[in-house]
Formats: sequence, structure tokens, C-alpha cells
Amino acid sequence: MPSLPLDDENLPLFTVGQVSVMLEVQQAFLRRLDEFGVVRPSRSDGGQRRYTRREITVVQYVVELAGEGMSLAGIRRILQLEAQVRELERECAHRGLPVRCRGELGPGSTSPAWAARV
Repeated sequence: MPSLPLDDENLPLFTVGQVSVMLEVQQAFLRRLDEFGVVRPSRSDGGQRRYTRREITVVQYVVELAGEGMSLAGIRRILQLEAQVRELERECAHRGLPVRCRGELGPGSTSPAWAARV
């Protein structure tokens, strides 16, 4: 049976309006995330933002961090550092080196907490 477009978590299908309803956030908040480089959705041919399922998961995480009082600049830095940690973990695994510490990280993490969410 062929896979459906909804099966691809990296396919940009969802508009700002749809994501704002799904996550119960203001459309302006989503636009600010793009402007600050926190979550950068792709654009349709008409220039509208289109979010993937993976990006929606990241936005959910950003909403949690913002709810804890983090600034958008701080959240952007957290996401960058978490991506670096994941890359280092992959490099260690590729070299056969043990990874000594795995905490709960953001989207894309191999930790059980994020694996359950994604």
C-alpha cells in the first residue's frame, strides 16, 4: 500500500492558521518564531508559511519553554545546543564510543520522553 503524504513528517502541509488552531497559539507568535529564526517553516509558491509535522513538534516544545519564561533568543540557543549534542551523539555512535550521559533533549532526541512525543 503506498504511503500517504500525511505519513511524511517532513512534508510541509500545514498553514499558520492550522498550526495556531492545533496548538492554541496566536498566528503572530508563529510569525515571530520565524522572524527570530527559532522555527523556520518553508514557504509555498505563494509565499505562505507551511509547517511540517516535525516543525509543529518543535513549536510545541518552544511553547513549553516560553511558558517557563524563556526568551525567544534563549529558546533559539537551546535548540542550537540540543542539535549540537545530537550531532555529537551521532558522531560518538558512528565511532563506537559510549555516550555517557543522555538527558531529555528537545525534538529529534533519542531520549524516551521525546521519542514518545514525536
